[in-house]
Amino acid sequence: MSGLTIGQVAQKTGMGIETIRFYERKGLIAEPPRKESGYRQFEPDVLDRLAFIQEAKALGFSLNEIHELMSLRLKADTSSKEIKKIAAARLADIEQKIKVLKRMQRALKKLVDQCPGHGSLNECPILEALGPTSSPSARKKIMDNRC
Repeated sequence: MSGLTIGQVAQKTGMGIETIRFYERKGLIAEPPRKESGYRQFEPDVLDRLAFIQEAKALGFSLNEIHELMSLRLKADTSSKEIKKIAAARLADIEQKIKVLKRMQRALKKLVDQCPGHGSLNECPILEALGPTSSPSARKKIMDNRC
């Protein structure tokens, strides 16, 4: 039986051995046959599957979404509409996260700009906005006024 050891797969993909085992347990790659010694013997096509997983993760897809995309990729009757729907949902999620991050950025920037960076703590609104000494409604008001 010829094939790639898990170490060779890890080296060729830049992934850790435990990551490859994890993807195997999750069903993202097939369980490879084993030698009599018990060592896994991966077929070379596993490199393509792992590259697909890496690229999809880099675009923000979850492992469940990646599994779904890989399954659809293998179905002969899959339409591009199905793939586009999954990608569009991921894009909408990313856009929502960007909105939240921008709101956080604006609020933090205002706090940083209002803190002189010297003198007493009373002159800096950052701890007041974050601190447990103010009530949740007071913290919300501070944050709302800063956005």
